[in-house]
Amino acid sequence: MKLLDYIKETRVELKHVSWPTRRQTLVFTAVVIVISILTALFLGAFDFLFTKGIEKLISK
Repeated sequence: MKLLDYIKETRVELKHVSWPTRRQTLVFTAVVIVISILTALFLGAFDFLFTKGIEKLISK
């Protein structure tokens, strides 16, 4: 049966996977959160400045 063969092959392949440790997972998660926050701050500041510039152009 093809489905059973697929499941067996998948299990064999998963044994070759190098899973991260708990510490690595926590560190990588923290890095993603920090980069996400920094990106949000950068884009938020750009949006704020862009909005203020457009408002000045419209009000003239």
